[in-house]
Amino acid sequence: MALTVTVNISDADEKAMLNDLLDIDDWVQAAVVGKINNCKKRMAIEATTVLKADPSIESMPATDDGLIAALFDRDDYKNRAERDAEEAPA
Repeated sequence: MALTVTVNISDADEKAMLNDLLDIDDWVQAAVVGKINNCKKRMAIEATTVLKADPSIESMPATDDGLIAALFDRDDYKNRAERDAEEAPA
């Protein structure tokens, strides 16, 4: 699955951004890559904590991607929207 995201900015905002940036699309792409990397780092830490706390786990993946995949595969995994929905007052 791939996600395409479109961002609309006003002409004035584009001009303001081009005052500092050579290419807005390059900047947006780099910003998204940076956010993905930060999210994955946090997820790998979370996965390590969750897997270590589970007595049924005998071994853990050695890579961040493997740890993240193991977290996704758990029956108790919840994404941000699901966690927020659980915490919302009834």
